[in-house]
Amino acid sequence: MEIKVDHPGSASTPSHSTRLRYRAVAWLTLAAALAYLCRNAIGVAESTIRLDLGLTLEQSGWFMGSFFWTYAVFQVPSGWFAQRFGTRVVLTVFALAWSLATIGIGVAPGFWLLIVAQLIMGIAQAGIFPASCQSIGHWMPLARRSLACGVLAAGMQVGAILASALTGPLIAPLGWRWVFVVFALPGVVWAVWFFQRFRDHPEQAPGISAGELALIQGDRATDLARPTDPGWRDLARNPSIWFLCGQQICRASGYMFFASWFPTFLQETRGVTVEESGYLQGLVLAGTLTGSIFGGWLTDWIWRRTNSLRLSRSGVGAAFLGACAILILAAWFVKSAPLAVGLLALGSLFAALAGPCAFSATIDIGGNRVPQVFGLMNMTGNFAAAACPVLVAKLIEWTSNWNLVLLLFAGVYLAGSICWIFVNPDRHPVRE
Repeated sequence: MEIKVDHPGSASTPSHSTRLRYRAVAWLTLAAALAYLCRNAIGVAESTIRLDLGLTLEQSGWFMGSFFWTYAVFQVPSGWFAQRFGTRVVLTVFALAWSLATIGIGVAPGFWLLIVAQLIMGIAQAGIFPASCQSIGHWMPLARRSLACGVLAAGMQVGAILASALTGPLIAPLGWRWVFVVFALPGVVWAVWFFQRFRDHPEQAPGISAGELALIQGDRATDLARPTDPGWRDLARNPSIWFLCGQQICRASGYMFFASWFPTFLQETRGVTVEESGYLQGLVLAGTLTGSIFGGWLTDWIWRRTNSLRLSRSGVGAAFLGACAILILAAWFVKSAPLAVGLLALGSLFAALAGPCAFSATIDIGGNRVPQVFGLMNMTGNFAAAACPVLVAKLIEWTSNWNLVLLLFAGVYLAGSICWIFVNPDRHPVRE
């Protein structure tokens, strides 16, 4: 029997009076923004914390990177937790935990307690995106999932930009400790409201119209045509998942440079102040914000025009990570701080264009195991992100040349572009 699937905008799509699917995405996006506000404030405050507590450059690298070790290790367990108990419960718990960990950074008297607070925050934030990606799969039709993933990724950058813009100016009047306490409070408020208002499935949402429910479920026939419960061995044998993890390693390590050492890089190579470096970091992250939203729209647009998951996922990822590598290489030749930052901001925009298609690919491939597949991809990427600050610190200690960092990350993004060529979201793991 042939099942007809109506896409949004078609004449046969039922009218709908509610827009609760957008509210669901808004809740998830706000969680991402608050999480990144807490984690990215550390990059701007790094030099102040290092001087105040008498840390070495290597200790500061371990401090910034320690978050990502537990963040990476707990991706898959958090994905299982989200699948088992639902997004509503797990994100409430995680938000309260990362808020407490942020307060812990503010009150830490020395190096080791900073490390402990970062490790706890990594555990608390590990499940945000596996759970959110699962909920996007439940709440959004296939033709709009990449855009929803792009909006979610944009929420990360909004939080990161706010951290870049607010941390420097607030350190002077409040001190760095109180800055982290202040940044922790919105997460507590969000957790209370989220638990009261959010529902894991659209069928459970009070007040949702029949039209909206039919629109959300319109692509379920396409989803059901895919394997829904692949085993772990089946996932491990799928080369697309290997290369999906490979591109995530490259994107995460590249992003981590901009989120951690980039302000210090500008201070050392372009002679800018701490406050100016925060603003310039925000400019680069603004490129990431723009790319996240536009990348989701572009991925969905290509899919609707071509009906090709391969082109709308792998094609977008390979093209734009390659363009990012070229722009970072161009910035290596530039001495002017504004021009170099402009090139890097444009590069970060191109890298972000490749983000939503990675999120969508986990939904395409994962079936009922979307949180675990996303967690596996994000785990490998965040192991690279955890190592990035330490490796950059080692590179600088060995060479005393900050400009070599740009050559390194141009190569990293080029490798990510090559990985995308071998990702085939049409090849699904099948349980034997």
